[in-house]
Amino acid sequence: MEKPKPHILHACITLPLPMAEVFSFFAAPGNLERITPPELNFRILTPLPIDIKQGTLIDYRLRLFGIAFDWRTEITCWQPPHRFVDEQLRGPYHSWVHTHNFSERDGQTTMEDEVRYQLPFAPFGELGYPLVSGQLQRIFSYRKQMICKILGNQQPPSV
Repeated sequence: MEKPKPHILHACITLPLPMAEVFSFFAAPGNLERITPPELNFRILTPLPIDIKQGTLIDYRLRLFGIAFDWRTEITCWQPPHRFVDEQLRGPYHSWVHTHNFSERDGQTTMEDEVRYQLPFAPFGELGYPLVSGQLQRIFSYRKQMICKILGNQQPPSV
């Protein structure tokens, strides 16, 4: 069986807030529902509040392309307020590793996302890459708009 091809998604946002405040927002799993497009019907199944630390498991349910998925992630790195990583243990991807890096400069915080993922069902799964990539770009664009609305009280900068 052929090994799935790795893909990388990058996203970045800068907010006029201290790093500890921005990190706290992202460290609260309930906020993920607030910044996910409504058509994904994203729900956290793990009872809230969740005490986030390395090794924490979080279960979700969502719909991608009209298909319902259960998704379980593990926090594999927890370095507040600088960095955390969540990895898919079960879900729609062959693999999914999402790194969140935070840095502060001149009273503003930049949060950088890096998602390393592989599509399932290699090599045939790669046929869906254009569709999946476009959907992920749209999801992260929506996230950026919502984060700016909630935290920045401003419009996202134009690209």
